Amino acid sequence: MSDRLAHILDEVRQYHRETSDDKEFVVGVTEIWPSGAVLDDADRAAVVEAALTLRIAAGRSARTFESAFARRMRRRKAHLTNSGSSANLLALTALTSPQLGQRRLVPGDEVITVAAGFPTTVNPILQNGLVPVFVDIDLRTYNTTAERVEKAIGPRTRAIMIAHALGNPFEVAEVAQLAEEHDLLLIEDTCDAVGSTYKGQPVGTFGDLATVSFYPAHHLTMGEGGCVLTSNLALARIVESLRDWGRDCWCEPGESDTCRKRFGYQMGTLPAGYDHKYIFSHVGYNLKATDLQAALGLSQLDKLDDFCAARRRNWARLRSGLAEVPWLLLPEPAPGSDPSWFGFAITVDPEAPFKRAQLVDFLESRKIGTRRLFAGNLTRHPAYLGREFRVCGELTNSDIVTEHTFWIGVYPGLTEEMIDYVIASVTEFAGAHR
Repeated sequence: MSDRLAHILDEVRQYHRETSDDKEFVVGVTEIWPSGAVLDDADRAAVVEAALTLRIAAGRSARTFESAFARRMRRRKAHLTNSGSSANLLALTALTSPQLGQRRLVPGDEVITVAAGFPTTVNPILQNGLVPVFVDIDLRTYNTTAERVEKAIGPRTRAIMIAHALGNPFEVAEVAQLAEEHDLLLIEDTCDAVGSTYKGQPVGTFGDLATVSFYPAHHLTMGEGGCVLTSNLALARIVESLRDWGRDCWCEPGESDTCRKRFGYQMGTLPAGYDHKYIFSHVGYNLKATDLQAALGLSQLDKLDDFCAARRRNWARLRSGLAEVPWLLLPEPAPGSDPSWFGFAITVDPEAPFKRAQLVDFLESRKIGTRRLFAGNLTRHPAYLGREFRVCGELTNSDIVTEHTFWIGVYPGLTEEMIDYVIASVTEFAGAHR
């Protein structure tokens, strides 16, 4: 690093420290967000350094982040994308590749998923002409169970795609075992669960593929961004092709002839010797991220352990402080798990003398941010009316979530003072309705 660049970055760090919003928490005035990015002077300097080098496309930082994140997540390959939703699309679309032969998913095949979740876990199923099979959840963990998944397996079921709800692992070891027994492919949506473990094993390591989001609400942020992870090199190559326009070539942008036979291929009905950089083996996309995003991700990755620890502390403080509040169903970690929590879910008892909306309105009036448990029951949304899907069993708990559930924040930007104010506010509201 040149002396001039070092001086500039020192000034950037100083600028960050001078302009950071470290105002004192004021009850009822300071916003308590349910989620958000925690950015420090190192993050700002990382983005500025990347900008000054004019690395405006995916390049060295992106490749470095992919290698570092794959090691961290204990997977052989990581492919950076422009969002977690794109990561989900790539992961599911990879299972439809002709290169998988008889294992490929074809239109009409079924994919088991959860009704109460985020739409971009489900949308790739429909976007590939496949049929979602919706199962219900439990109200303590907000996850489905291996038993429900097993009951949903039918003659056309070919895959399972499920998210770890709010960072709480589903019974992923048992579901992975079901997948193996029934020759199904498994995608873990870990967008909300980086750092969570199940039976001592990191989530994202059980399935054929896993996905991550780096949106500001999540455990690490790049502003926007996501990642597809796998240890299956054939699937990794398919994901890369689909992400990079569908091309067959694996040269990085700006590179040529890494295979030493750029003009030695004959594929499809193309003439022999057609430039491999312009041979396309998939109907793909351009879903890459940029080096500026990756530079921020590398800086954030250094703080992941601290971020996860803060999320666990904040969740535990809320759980202890709200334990005796009547009429509230509080969340529980999945047995055998150690969640790196995304949020703290609360379900208001349908028999309570108040409604969820009343409690939410009270909290929002005190500047305490709340969010719904994403879409609630997806089958009730206009986007899915008239779409082909199958439901296994009743979606009773998904409907309860739709009517009675919300969540509050545990992200690392919250202080103990803020958490205690949230606890006091919920307790005060419930006490007034005894």
